[in-house]
Amino acid sequence: MLGIDPGLTRCGYAVVDGTASGATAVALGVLRTPPEAPLPARLAALLDDIEGLLVEYAPDVVAVEQVFFQVNVRTAMSVGQASGLALATASRRGCEVVQYTPNQVKDAVAGWGAASKEQVAQMVQRRLGLRSVPRPADAADAAALALCHLSMAPMRASVAQATVPSK
Repeated sequence: MLGIDPGLTRCGYAVVDGTASGATAVALGVLRTPPEAPLPARLAALLDDIEGLLVEYAPDVVAVEQVFFQVNVRTAMSVGQASGLALATASRRGCEVVQYTPNQVKDAVAGWGAASKEQVAQMVQRRLGLRSVPRPADAADAAALALCHLSMAPMRASVAQATVPSK
C-alpha cells in the first residue's frame, strides 16, 4: 500500500507491505517541487511523480491524509491541491483510495490521538523495524498513514460487509 502525506513543496510517500499484525517498509521518501517554479509547473511535476510511484509499486490501496485544518490559508490551498492530485490519480489507476485525519493516524499508530510528531515517528520506526526514525518528517507521516490503514482495514471491511443488504 502507498501512504501519501500531501504537500506541494514536500509530499511524503511510503510504500508498505503487510497486515495489521506486521509490516515492512518497501520505500520511503519525499517528492519535492521548487517553490520558485510557477504553480502549474509544480503541480504537473508532482502529478508525474505520484504517477511514477503508482506505476513502479502498483499499490492496491492509497491512503492520503485528509486536509483537516490549516491556520495558514496559503498552506491549506497547496496541501489541498496536492491531496487532490493524489486522490484523483490513484482513483484513476484503479486503486482503493482512503483518507484519514491526523488524529485518526496518531491514534492508530501511537495509541493516542494527541501524540506528537516525534512520538508517531518513533512508533513508525518500531512498527516497521527501521534502524532509525524516518526523516524527513513527511516520509514518517506517510508511513504512519500506511500503518493506520493496515490497522483500520479489517474494521473497514467488517463495517462494509455488515452494511451490505442481504438478498
